[in-house]
Amino acid sequence: MVGPQRPQFVLFGSSIVQISYSNGGWGAILSEIYSRKADILLRGYYGWNSRRAVQVLDQVFPKDATVQPMLVIVYFGGNDSMGPHSSGLGPHVPLPEYIENMRKIATHLKGLSENIRIIFLSCPPVDEARVRENTSSYFSELVRTNELCRQYSEACIELCKEMNLKFVDLWTALQKREDWLTACFTDGIHLAEEGSKIVVEEILKVLKEAEWTPSLHWKSMPTEFSEDSPCDLVLADGKTTINSSEWTYHRQIQWD
Repeated sequence: MVGPQRPQFVLFGSSIVQISYSNGGWGAILSEIYSRKADILLRGYYGWNSRRAVQVLDQVFPKDATVQPMLVIVYFGGNDSMGPHSSGLGPHVPLPEYIENMRKIATHLKGLSENIRIIFLSCPPVDEARVRENTSSYFSELVRTNELCRQYSEACIELCKEMNLKFVDLWTALQKREDWLTACFTDGIHLAEEGSKIVVEEILKVLKEAEWTPSLHWKSMPTEFSEDSPCDLVLADGKTTINSSEWTYHRQIQWD
């Protein structure tokens, strides 16, 4: 553990979380936005579904931990929504079980702290044609369709409304872009940089609009070691220093 202690934001989910630091991913973008404000912790697991997530809740989020996260962003559903395999094996989780698993995740997280905040990400769409093209013969009966994604996305959103949880409707958000099929994915499933930018924009929108005290929007959070110092850069007058703690000019996107 290094200090000073910052608020912890945890990203918990399947491959869209695990590889969110790759290809200009949304996890990496959030980490940069919240540098000197919060520590973004990654708990992503390639290929996982909500059933496996429930099995490790006590290990990933122990209730007796000295420090609890201030924010948890949860994504499960893409693997759950895959068509069932004839063997009974595989990542598919029936929709009613998926809903109950997500309910268990939310309930566990809420029990960690009175101050914890939670955002669920719903199941995004897929590029079905590219998924078919890229599916290796190494796998059998791998079925991903947008209709299944839609059903699991809507179920996640309805659960969030029922439990008063904040959410991002990724199913709708990605499809607002006309070229979403070609721009938003690396392989038809996982997010390319343009898809990740949409995820970040939607998360920041939720954080900005949420009536949480304290606010977890990046502009509202204190910056670590932001006091003026004679060690700061010296201006042209040769006498005055300028504090660079809040500079964001280096960003290609000036996030709201």
